[in-house]
Amino acid sequence: MTTSRVTTSPAPATMRAIFQNGPGAPDVLNVVETARPQPGRGEILVRVHAAGVNPADWKIRERGVFANGAKLPFTLGFDVSGVVEETGDGVTLFHPGDEVFGMPRFPHPAGAYAEYVTAPARHFAPRPKGLDHIQAGALPLASLTAWQALVDTANVRPGQRVLVHAAAGGVGHLAIQIAKARGAHVIGTASAAKHELLRTLGADELIDYRTQDVAETARDVGVVLDTLGGPDRARSLRSLRTGGILVSVLPLDDTFPHEEAEAAGVRAVFMLVEPDQTGLREISALVEEGRLRVIANEVFPLAEAAAAHTLGETGRTTGKIVLSVV
Repeated sequence: MTTSRVTTSPAPATMRAIFQNGPGAPDVLNVVETARPQPGRGEILVRVHAAGVNPADWKIRERGVFANGAKLPFTLGFDVSGVVEETGDGVTLFHPGDEVFGMPRFPHPAGAYAEYVTAPARHFAPRPKGLDHIQAGALPLASLTAWQALVDTANVRPGQRVLVHAAAGGVGHLAIQIAKARGAHVIGTASAAKHELLRTLGADELIDYRTQDVAETARDVGVVLDTLGGPDRARSLRSLRTGGILVSVLPLDDTFPHEEAEAAGVRAVFMLVEPDQTGLREISALVEEGRLRVIANEVFPLAEAAAAHTLGETGRTTGKIVLSVV
C-alpha cells in the first residue's frame, strides 16, 4: 500500500488545542494556545486534519483522569487523520507530506483534539484511498475495536452467526461490515428506525431491542460483540451456542459474567483495543475494496468540542462524531 504525499510548510511553534483543567460536563473543554510538540526518537509529528470523538473521550472528561492514571490538565482524543510534518530520529516508515491515520498511544493520552500530535510512527498507517480526512478520522478506534474483537479475539469464520449489539453505533456499524467480510451471518440490535441503514451495510437479521427480547430472538450464536456492558452481558450468554464466545469491549466490573459463562459452557472475555498498524492496514484494504464504509455524519469544528460531547452523550447518533481541525 503506497502512501499519498502532499506538500507541507514549516510547522509553527504554537498550536490550538482543547484543554480541560478539571473534571465535569462538556463546558470544561476550552480552546487554548500552547506549544507545539516535538517528535522524539521513533516518532512522527502529524498535523491533524480530523479527530474522531469516542465514548471513551467523554467518560475520561467526566472523571478527569485516564484509565492509566494520567491526570489533569490534558487534551482528549485518540483518533487522528492528518499529514506528517516532521519525523524523529530513526523513522523510515513515513516522510513529511505522507497522509496517515491512526489511534496513537491508546489508552495513554494522545492529545488528538489539537492541531498537532506526536506519537510512535508505527501507531499510524497510510490514509485509505478514497476517504477524506473526516472519514479517516472517524475510523481508527472504532474499527480497530471491531477488528481486534471479531478477528483477533473471536476468529470469526464463514457461516458463523455473529450478534452485534448497538449495531448502528460507532463500533457496531463497522463490526457489522467486518463480520460480513469474514463470511458470517450477522445479527444486529438497533432501534427500528435504523434497520434500513444496517441492511445496506450487510446485516442479515435485525432486532429491535425496544420491542423484542434479544436473548430469545438471537439463538445459536457463535460470537457476541458486547458494546453495552452491565447486565446485558449476562443476558447475551443465552444467545450463545455451546463453545461460543462473548467479547466485551466495556471495562470489567461486578456485572461481568465469568461464572455464568463457565456454567453455560461458553466463554466471556474483556478486550482492550491497542494501537495496531497491521490491523489498520487490513481495515484500509477493506475500505479500498469497497467492503467497509464509515459513517461520519456529525462534524464539528475543533473549537466546538464541547458541543460534540453534548451530542455524543445523548446516545442517539448513528456512526461517528468527528472534529474538523483544518
